[in-house]
Amino acid sequence: MPFIHDDFLLQTDAACRLYHEFAASEPILDYHTHLPPGEIAANHRFENLAEIWLAGDHYKWRAMRANGVEESLCTGDAEPYDKFLAWARTVPHTLRNPLYHWTHLELKRYFDIDELLNEQSAPRIWEQANEKLQGEDLTPRGIFQQFDVRCVCTTDDPTDDLSHHRAIAASDLPTKVYPTFRPDAALRIDEPKEFDPWLEKLSAAADVDIATLDDLVAALKKRHDYFHVQGCRLSDHGLERCYASFIEEQQAAQIFSRAREGKEISRTEQHLFASYMMLHFGRWDAERGWTKQLHIGPLRNNNVRLFQQLGRDVGCDSIGDLPQANLLSAYLNRLDHENALPKTILYNINPADNAVFATMIGNFQGDGIPGKVQWGSGWWFLDQWEGMQDQLNTLSNQGLLSRFVGMLTDSRSLLSYPRHEYFRRCLCDLLGSDVERGAIPDDDSLLGPMIRNICFGNARDYLGLALD
Repeated sequence: MPFIHDDFLLQTDAACRLYHEFAASEPILDYHTHLPPGEIAANHRFENLAEIWLAGDHYKWRAMRANGVEESLCTGDAEPYDKFLAWARTVPHTLRNPLYHWTHLELKRYFDIDELLNEQSAPRIWEQANEKLQGEDLTPRGIFQQFDVRCVCTTDDPTDDLSHHRAIAASDLPTKVYPTFRPDAALRIDEPKEFDPWLEKLSAAADVDIATLDDLVAALKKRHDYFHVQGCRLSDHGLERCYASFIEEQQAAQIFSRAREGKEISRTEQHLFASYMMLHFGRWDAERGWTKQLHIGPLRNNNVRLFQQLGRDVGCDSIGDLPQANLLSAYLNRLDHENALPKTILYNINPADNAVFATMIGNFQGDGIPGKVQWGSGWWFLDQWEGMQDQLNTLSNQGLLSRFVGMLTDSRSLLSYPRHEYFRRCLCDLLGSDVERGAIPDDDSLLGPMIRNICFGNARDYLGLALD
């Protein structure tokens, strides 16, 4: 039997039945990704397996570095085949890491390859995959069709002109592709080498001269409105911790003025300024009926040498261990008190915070919206079998699993859609085990709709995106 087979990871008869009858055929709504919209707009044809599989994949880079691979073969200018060989030599060492599962799911689902990837099989797999890449099935359009991807939401800075999104919208692509408003750069007031050039870009994009705090807020609001016109219905923030030290406009204006004068901004001042801005972002999302996503907890750019050499998002981030509950509660409560709390999805990266996040969402439900505040699927380092099981178990114990909006790829790679399958197998294995031990009824009329909704229907109804 090949490693990837029909009942892969499904341990009971009930799990197999639930997966194949209710989960496997559901469409995909990928509401949080980092896919490049330019590749989608151009229906980009990838030159080789290294380009589509290794470029930008910091999960693989981390594993390769741990296996002693030189940086030139991870992020450098080595030949594509040499990079692929370095990855092939690494894969056997990833046993029990989710990369081993993902790698072979992707080889099977995209390239119909059943061989295990290693140094010996690498030449055959390289040739077979590259041959298939020459067809139409593995362009973005072909991939979306193959996996029945109904909608994709990318992650976009407020300065982006969204020209690629306009081109996609004007095309005949059946999959809807929408931007997500991610204004994290507006919070980095203590990093002038990044903040000042970004302000210039924002000024140009919004056609607003930015000299004061009022100008900044006006420019960002203008871009928020522009994103809405382009179909955006979600915002996103990647935060080390929630910002909830609230100050008056005058103090925030003073901090902004000092930054524009080139004066050093302390971490405390940055936190105060970010707290002020985050209230604006929450209010705007609520006014527009958007969904806010808060990704909380990573400790980023730990390796200063590689950060200076390569920049952000190169595989040098880890789980942070800051306390999260008080600040998160204060932020949500402030918006709720103002009647300005939007639909919100919370994601934690530290598994120690699972129960905190699962119970926090219960404090701010209401307004006639099922699951108004959600605890999102296992994120980043928790996006693996055990992490997803823990999230599903804790959510089940503390909230309503049946209202959960389900899985997303959070990926820069078009080869990541089997992660939805992986999640669905995990969900059905969990429920199937419950059925077999008598913990929940063996009733398909009860379980079937619940599984289908978690796979697709809940996200469709919750997010309010135009899918037709």
